[in-house]
Amino acid sequence: MNQYRTLFLSLFILLSHTLTATENQGRISWLPYGKDDKATVTVTQEHLSPTLSIACRELRDNWNGQPVRLTKKGIAKKLPRNGYAISRTDDEVIIQGSDDLGILYGAYALLRNPQSGKDSCLYDSPAYDLRILNHWDNLDGTIERGYAGHSLWKWDELPTTVSPRYEEYARANAAIGINGTVLNNVNASPRILSHDYLVKVARLADIFRPYGIKVYLSVNFASPMALDSLPTADPLDKRVNKWWKDKAKEIYRLIPDFGGFLVKANSEGQPGPMDFNRSHADGANMLAKALRPYGGIVMWRAFVYSPADADRAKQAYLEFQPLDGKFESNVIIQIKNGPIDFQPREPYSPLFGAMPKTDQMVEFQVTQEYLGHANHLAYLAPMWSEFFEYVRPESLKAVSGVANIGDDENWTGNPLAQANWYAFGRMAWNPELTPGRIADEWIASHLVDKTQTANEVYTSLIDMFLTSREAVVDYMMPLGLHHLFAFGHHYGPEPWCEVEGARPDWLPVYYHRADNEGIGFDRSPTGSNATGQYPEGFREQLADINTCPEEFLLWFHHVSWTHTMKSGRSLWDELCHAYQRGVDKVATYQDVWKNARPYVDPAVYADVALRLDTQLRDAKWWRDACLQYFRQYSRMPIPDKVESPSHTLDELMKIKLNISNYESPSPELLNRVR
Repeated sequence: MNQYRTLFLSLFILLSHTLTATENQGRISWLPYGKDDKATVTVTQEHLSPTLSIACRELRDNWNGQPVRLTKKGIAKKLPRNGYAISRTDDEVIIQGSDDLGILYGAYALLRNPQSGKDSCLYDSPAYDLRILNHWDNLDGTIERGYAGHSLWKWDELPTTVSPRYEEYARANAAIGINGTVLNNVNASPRILSHDYLVKVARLADIFRPYGIKVYLSVNFASPMALDSLPTADPLDKRVNKWWKDKAKEIYRLIPDFGGFLVKANSEGQPGPMDFNRSHADGANMLAKALRPYGGIVMWRAFVYSPADADRAKQAYLEFQPLDGKFESNVIIQIKNGPIDFQPREPYSPLFGAMPKTDQMVEFQVTQEYLGHANHLAYLAPMWSEFFEYVRPESLKAVSGVANIGDDENWTGNPLAQANWYAFGRMAWNPELTPGRIADEWIASHLVDKTQTANEVYTSLIDMFLTSREAVVDYMMPLGLHHLFAFGHHYGPEPWCEVEGARPDWLPVYYHRADNEGIGFDRSPTGSNATGQYPEGFREQLADINTCPEEFLLWFHHVSWTHTMKSGRSLWDELCHAYQRGVDKVATYQDVWKNARPYVDPAVYADVALRLDTQLRDAKWWRDACLQYFRQYSRMPIPDKVESPSHTLDELMKIKLNISNYESPSPELLNRVR
């Protein structure tokens, strides 16, 4: 048989899918969707795996250039796992891959950048073996912190009925290098481990497998008690160990390449090993031993805040750092990027780097729980890039992100929020990519035709994305303020919030500590000494009010209202100017968007324009509520260049949003209550 085989469209009939009119409107922005003519693709091997067949189909359907040859020979043998190389001759484009998945990634890379390998051979490979989306989807179809409708996973229809969106989801993730998905909420229902649900999970795994995506499950630590009435879930109990080993055997019989478990334990009421006087290591290691024969892993979350210390920010470090070196080799500690909870800006968690004998992974949040839900533009690549300025990428084993995906027509609620899904995948593949490059890729692939857009308009769109997260910080919680949100749903300002019976560390006053003297949480050596958990050098910088970076000032210090800032202003004046700056920035985004109108799809334009209107009103709401509230402590006037609030504090305190933590408030609701 000839070494080179030309692949014809007929080979891919079983893999092809037809988009309905509705699905056509809800396309994923970075995916190609076909052309009239078919490119020539050849492959240097006789056996066509499903993954290789997909690579060929994508190129045949979407490539507009020279013939493409796919091969695992030559330099491909020297490439890292899943790596690829793209080069050109006068006659063809050559994609070389270390394996079939590497070739698929190379195919998507060529489609993303048609100039790849034009001047020289392009080599690329993922920085991490594990690049995982965490879905907080519940079995009833709701999504915790989901702002794009209900869950993609139609559990009542599976395994018999399969939505075409499942393959489109897999295709989208493979195109940006994501290779794992946790299907269900970390607040896990034990039912996900029942045989009926495992059969459903296996059907999804079958769809995702050719795209190189493994499935993982969040598990409830007390599942043996809930599913089979064991009297205990003690990780050192032989009956419990056997139960998990049997469950692992059942799972891998159905899903041979199952990825493993994600566990939230002894946090926010979830069961865990501490319920039985055992450690996190005891619990994680029991699960790890059950999965090890099959190559599975345990991702054990470090999101804990037991009241062992007066400062919640210290808790993860206090619970986990003493356990360094006590975890099995297939356990990875999953740590949120900051020490509290996905705030618009947090310093990095000091647990990173504090456990050198234990594998760690970062958990980012792609869904905008604390950044305006689906109503606000907040491009998050700058936030994640900021994290990597403090935490060396090579110190991590893996990267995960809490997904912002639902069954809305446009997948992410806000059309522009697809950029965050895209950015997460690209930065998980290569954390050294700049936010600007990623924004350029996404905007050019979806929002506008770069070649047909006025340069000043395109440049302003890039700037809008790159500055949007900082604008949110300014109009919500500048200078290190954090957790000033309304209770429960975390939308809108309530720095005054009080809820009878609630934990103090669920309430804003716990964090801002405003009084007549000043504002901010003293985490210096004279306070909680959270600064002492950071490495030498940085700890001293943070501990000194004069050297602490001002973006973290109120995170680490209780600061006098009259304290002189680097600008020469008092802290109070600086705070006021920051809030106004955030409002002003959003106003400029409206102008940018209006100028982009001739180049943007009309439906997308109208959708985003409405959301920007909401965002501007929200920004003013945040500014007015926070300044009116804090002014009663500072007893200082609002500076001349800052707009005076148009509502009294009493009026602002009466605003209540009747929403759950599964939804984003509508403009109609916001307009009605404000």
